[in-house]
Amino acid sequence: MCRNIKPLYHFEPPANEEEIRAAALQYVRKISGFNRPSQANQAAFDAAVQAIAAASQTLLDSLQTSAPPRSREAEAARRRARYG
Repeated sequence: MCRNIKPLYHFEPPANEEEIRAAALQYVRKISGFNRPSQANQAAFDAAVQAIAAASQTLLDSLQTSAPPRSREAEAARRRARYG
């Protein structure tokens, strides 16, 4: 798993469109092996990012839990402690 992709579900405030797109971009970069695609691959790369972002938004909107929302600050502190 790419370390730059962070959990987005069940935070207060909820993940915004920019965070979801950033995660989708990191995912597409990871599986394609391109940090920046060539001009010939740019359209396919952008379409993949858009599709992954849309699927991610649908997933986040569909998930349910009765647990209280997580704190972004607490999660960030835990990541810092884990990865130093």
